[in-house]
Amino acid sequence: MQLTRRSFLKLTGATAAAATLASVGLNKASASTIDPLRIKYTKEYTTICTFCGVGCGVVCHVRDGVIVNAEGDPDHPINEGTLCSKGSSHYNISYIYDEKGKPKPNPNRLTHVLYRAPGSSSYEEKDWDWALDTIARRIKDTRDQNYVESVNVDGRQVTVNRTEAISWLGSAFCTDEENYLFHKMARAMGVINIDHCARL
Repeated sequence: MQLTRRSFLKLTGATAAAATLASVGLNKASASTIDPLRIKYTKEYTTICTFCGVGCGVVCHVRDGVIVNAEGDPDHPINEGTLCSKGSSHYNISYIYDEKGKPKPNPNRLTHVLYRAPGSSSYEEKDWDWALDTIARRIKDTRDQNYVESVNVDGRQVTVNRTEAISWLGSAFCTDEENYLFHKMARAMGVINIDHCARL
């Protein structure tokens, strides 16, 4: 059988059409096994992604007070429905799906403070008040021990009011306003080593 270019294209098109129709479930056997949409009976809320300062739009689908899906907002002028790898993981930060497709809290999400003492090989659970007091005390002690008011430059004293023993790493999960306040706080303490983690 001689296969011309025209007959090859016809055969390829017919095969692709048949495979497509079969895969979308146009037969009775597969139509009964199709699961209902995850977002069925949900309410849509639009919001802004909190991971960085770009401001991509996110559509959250909520059922009974629980987010069951999060995806890019196609009507948003910045991302036009797309999300980066961090934005795409919005839902999985808090929830995952069980074997039956129902949302449940993510067991890998930390909800309490874990502290590992110097030299220890294991973590112990602490309360938030202890953690905040400990962090504040360590920052204050480190700043007091390493604070530099002035340095000698070409034979004259120049006021610098800084500490090089502390660094500050901004969070891509905070809002722009929160990061602005954190940055002001770090500068007020004399921290000059400031960076951010908004990298993919």
